[in-house]
Amino acid sequence: MSDEPVLLPQPSKEARQWAMFCHLSALLGIWIPFGTLIGPLVLWQLKRESDPFIDAQGKEALNFQITVAIASAISLLLMIVVIGFFLFGLVAIGALVLTIIAGVKANEGQPYRYPFTWRLVK
Repeated sequence: MSDEPVLLPQPSKEARQWAMFCHLSALLGIWIPFGTLIGPLVLWQLKRESDPFIDAQGKEALNFQITVAIASAISLLLMIVVIGFFLFGLVAIGALVLTIIAGVKANEGQPYRYPFTWRLVK
């Protein structure tokens, strides 16, 4: 066994764009209730069979948004004891920043794995 990195073929431009859309579609939550979950879910379901890169990045985006929804719900509950306000802001800013980073990386053809993500969708 060698320590040489395995080079994977670069995804097509179209696959990279759809993977980016899977990540950035979570921003629909700004305008549409539950858009953070609906956007990645719909795009992943529509495009997952067209390319393995889209499938992997769509699952990653959906898993991250599920984790963010759970963290947001916990933060809302903790608003009773005030710390939830701080946590909710932290979750919102972190989700926005990581979503944008993931979209940029996917558009560059680099698979992105979100930190602190509970991977429910396999």
